[in-house]
Amino acid sequence: MDRQVSIVSRQEWGAVTPKQKEALKRSASRVVVHHTAYPSCKDLAECKTCLVSIQRYHMKDRKFDDIGYNFLVAGDGTVFEGRGWGVVGAHTKDHNSDSLGIAFMGNFSNTPSKKAIVAVKQLLQSGVSAGFLQPGFALYGHRDLGNTECPGEKLYAALPQLRSAS
Repeated sequence: MDRQVSIVSRQEWGAVTPKQKEALKRSASRVVVHHTAYPSCKDLAECKTCLVSIQRYHMKDRKFDDIGYNFLVAGDGTVFEGRGWGVVGAHTKDHNSDSLGIAFMGNFSNTPSKKAIVAVKQLLQSGVSAGFLQPGFALYGHRDLGNTECPGEKLYAALPQLRSAS
């Protein structure tokens, strides 16, 4: 299963230029899993609209420099570049300087799809292979590091499936 994952670039989904970017000082030692809490998207066009909306919300309302997550994953397993590899995110207050934030698109009181789980496992393996993620990285649900329900009950329950990726 150690194959490169295909990632839809920021340009492809219509991201605006970030106000600024800060590089991680070293490869990430932690991965924090989120859900977007937006409705899940059904196809590429709908996902792109959703991503633009999330980025706008993060930048205008939350006053972030960019979309908060490093990557976002749709239910069909499509991976979208958020801030990307090697960039400090804005996904988990006080825990962004050494971590990678990955958001499952949707609200996970529902069970995440097998395709999304497999895509995230491939993304994590790819990150380790390329040196962006430390081989023994720790994996957390957002709720482990902050006072939140994120990433939702069913996605949180699925985290052991992702931990087996390391």
